[in-house]
Formats: sequence, C-alpha cells, structure tokens
Amino acid sequence: MGGEATPLLQKVPLKRTGNVWTAVAHIITGVIGSGVLSLSWSMAQLGWIAGPLAMLSFAATTLFSAFLLCNCYRSPDPEHGPTRNRSYIEAVDMNLGKNNALACGFLLQLTLYGFGIAYTVTSGISMRAIQVSNCYHKEGHEAACEYGDAFYMLLFGVVQIVLSQLPNFHNIQWLSVVAAIMSFTFALIGLGLGLAKV
Repeated sequence: MGGEATPLLQKVPLKRTGNVWTAVAHIITGVIGSGVLSLSWSMAQLGWIAGPLAMLSFAATTLFSAFLLCNCYRSPDPEHGPTRNRSYIEAVDMNLGKNNALACGFLLQLTLYGFGIAYTVTSGISMRAIQVSNCYHKEGHEAACEYGDAFYMLLFGVVQIVLSQLPNFHNIQWLSVVAAIMSFTFALIGLGLGLAKV
C-alpha cells in the first residue's frame, strides 16, 4: 500500500446533515453571541468615530474570512472540487501544506484554550455580578455585598466537562437552536437596556 496516508477525517465518512436553518442558527450564534452585551460599552470607550470604524473593520475582516473559507471548502476548484475539505485544518493542509497545517492547528488549539479561559472567567464574574445585584436589591446599596467568583468558575468548568462527554456533540441540532435563541435574547437585553437609558 504505497502512497501518502490519508487524514483520519477522510477515512471516516461523516454524514452531512446541515441545512439552511442550521446554517442560519450557527451564523446568528457566531455573529450576535454574548459579546453584544458589552458592545455598547466598547463603543462608548472608543467614541463615535473610532467605535463605528472598528465595528466596520471587524465586519469586513469577518466577511473576508468567510469568503476565504467558502472558497477553500472544495479543492482545487471552489465550485466543482473534486476534494472536500471538511475542516479548517484539511483546507490549510490541501492549500498550504502539512507544515502550515500543523502551525495552524497549534494556533487554533491555543485560541480555543484562550477562549475557554475567557468564558470560564466571564461566567464566574457574571454570576458574582448577579449575586451582588440581588443583594443590593434586597438589602440596599449601603450593604456590604461581596462574593467570590472561584466557585462559579469551577461550577462552569464542571458543566463544560459533563457536556463535553455527550456523544456526537457536533451533531446536536437543538443546541444550535438554543444558542441562536440565547443570542437573540442577549441582543434584546442590550436593546432594552439601551432604550431604557435613552
């Protein structure tokens, strides 16, 4: 059996079950996300000129990246293939070579590690803020409402570990729908807070 070894993903065929609705759910979740709650604060920090310019530049970068990924889905021709790249690493491997795919994989894992830390810390801080807010409402603003966030960070980590053990986690359709609903909820919360402030 001469020749090059095929990547593991090509040995195990994955059934493609996505449709327009799941794609829309993923796009909404990725674009809106929970970051929309801090968007107004970020805009206020940057000002009326730099804020919208930063948003437009990030949107242009995201759009450019999406077009690049779409064009890399099939190789060597983006329309007719014949090879399908089912992951970002496969696309980098096909177009830029094995060494660049390894470097890209390392950077992707590093980014996921950073996101994991950021979401864990943010969840702990958010739960602490909810507790402090509830304490102020019950006991008044003069009360000494101080809580730690380490317990909530550990709790969030445990929930993540439990959820990561679900079989076929990447094929759970209801999760995409729930994530899209949460993204809309975050956006509506931000809109409501903005309207209440104005």
